[in-house]
Amino acid sequence: MPKPLPSEDLAHILTHTRDIFASLDGSRILITGGTGFFGHWLLESLLHANRELSLNIRATVLTRNAEAFNLKAPHIAHNPAITLLEGDIRTFAFPSEPHTHILHAATDSTVRTTETDLAGSILAGTQRILAFASHSQLATRNSQLDRKPLRLLYISSGAVYGRNITGIPGIGEDFPLPPTPASPTNYDEAKRGAETLCLQAPVDSVIARCFAFVGPHLPLDQHFAIGNFIRDALAGNPIHIKGDGTPLRSYLYMSDLAIWVWTMLATAPPNRAYNVGSDESVSIARLANLVKENVILSAAKDPLLAPGVQIDGTPNPNTPPPTYVPDITRAQTELNLRVTIPLAEAIRRTAAWHSQ
Repeated sequence: MPKPLPSEDLAHILTHTRDIFASLDGSRILITGGTGFFGHWLLESLLHANRELSLNIRATVLTRNAEAFNLKAPHIAHNPAITLLEGDIRTFAFPSEPHTHILHAATDSTVRTTETDLAGSILAGTQRILAFASHSQLATRNSQLDRKPLRLLYISSGAVYGRNITGIPGIGEDFPLPPTPASPTNYDEAKRGAETLCLQAPVDSVIARCFAFVGPHLPLDQHFAIGNFIRDALAGNPIHIKGDGTPLRSYLYMSDLAIWVWTMLATAPPNRAYNVGSDESVSIARLANLVKENVILSAAKDPLLAPGVQIDGTPNPNTPPPTYVPDITRAQTELNLRVTIPLAEAIRRTAAWHSQ
């Protein structure tokens, strides 16, 4: 059975994006990655805004398997505002209708392939999207959609800053990026290369450097620590940390992610990069205990018998913990964006949705 997003989350998004969606009325948006974790939130919040505000925002959703998405999310796929376009991000046929916006979120970190293949897909897919952007801009000149230049929001990653950063509370957009080779061979390098392609293209491009997130539709069986912790907690098992628990992370709830992404697509100045995430730093050990407190203990009849947290490693006091936490000052000051859902509440909502 399809599992729509919680109504309270959709209402929360609309409360903070009412004017944003109103400004997009009449737009047609090409969305890549629309059938994944991010895509469900973006599409359901768009359709909710259409219903509640009587808008006419349409989305073309690129998918590798339209039939599978129809079965998984018929409440999205069968909506008249949605057109499914089946194809590969690297070679898809251009839709004939002119588009006003592109939200490029395809080829995310959940794709299971070799690093080199993933890097190649990211770059080739971005090149194909930019080719469509040029094609669509030409088409809009002779259509009723020529009110504004085409806008592109590229969903990038905080991984562009590199790994094992230490000694700073948060990574800002001006943090020096590592050099990008001519032929990227891993996810980080390819994301940096794709950013460069977008910023060099004759399109109004905005870059969203996304960090870590939690919420309904988060995979619980992949390489996301918080997803694995919630999975173990829901199963009544101990939460297992293979390392020493010291790395610092932060997690933004997905309703906030949707608010940030729609705001950036509609209003952010072009040729600008923004971090997207929470600036509330939490160690992996503390994160595991938050999941224990808000999932395991809240459901336990006898808290003394509830499973605990197992940490294999021992922290080295002489080794600073790596940090993967954004500085979000730019998004706060330029776009008035905020973190509105506390982490403990985000964990509770995610676990509740997955346990339905």
